[in-house]
Amino acid sequence: MELLFIAFGALFSIMNPLGTVPVFVALTQEHTKKERAITAFWTAIDVLIILLLSFFAGKYILSFFGISLNALKIAGGMIIASSGFALLTGKFREHKGMKRKKVQEDIHNREAISLTPLAIPMLAGPGTISLLITYNQEFNLIKDICIIVGAMLMAALTIYLVLKSAHLIVRFLGASGINALSRIIGFIVIAIGVEYIIASVMSIFSL
Repeated sequence: MELLFIAFGALFSIMNPLGTVPVFVALTQEHTKKERAITAFWTAIDVLIILLLSFFAGKYILSFFGISLNALKIAGGMIIASSGFALLTGKFREHKGMKRKKVQEDIHNREAISLTPLAIPMLAGPGTISLLITYNQEFNLIKDICIIVGAMLMAALTIYLVLKSAHLIVRFLGASGINALSRIIGFIVIAIGVEYIIASVMSIFSL
């Protein structure tokens, strides 16, 4: 159970579905409640597929490019910490490339937004992918793999529930409330990234 909550907590913090709420609301202003629910559902499904591919194909990616686990942890830790800083400083959307004029125009001209920009890069970005590749290398027992897959399912379900309730959340918390929560989550994400870097450096020096 401990691994389940650790994995779920890490995934939830790094993906930060609350930070995606304002984007989801802005992109679905003219949609009906049913259409918003459908978009939320397919976003969660797309995220889950990306998470599963990242986890199960991770070792092949590392093997193909000849990347060591410690190198991946350090690079992933830097990416995760960078995402945390973006959340902490209120520049999450800019960090994800969501403030560029051409990107904004392209987003609003699309019929389907569940895969991009919601699933990628807003939710399942490089930090999430590198975390799961690291998990793939660290946990080889069938029991642990099942637990991590369970954490992915929980994360996908949470994303669906958060996005489905996005308009209600905005009305209840307001922009300032979401911003405050995102900054708190950002601090946690930075700590996760730093922890990965420290663990990798200690592992290198212990060799």
